[in-house]
Amino acid sequence: MEEIKPSIEVALKLADALGVTLDYLLGKSDNMVLDKKNLQRLHDIENLSDEDKSNIFDTIDNLINAAKLKNIAAL
Repeated sequence: MEEIKPSIEVALKLADALGVTLDYLLGKSDNMVLDKKNLQRLHDIENLSDEDKSNIFDTIDNLINAAKLKNIAAL
């Protein structure tokens, strides 16, 4: 029996309707939730200069590391 495969457009619409990523729908990721607010933030950052992007990501990395250290210290 021949397998039926949806077009990429149909798959994207289905993922959007379910509120999941296309990777999750295809079984390529465990990350089910499509966080549109964070995706918009990343899109906004992409439109900045390389220097601004670097500064923003350095700041985010530092904050993540500080949070991880705080969680380790709480153990």
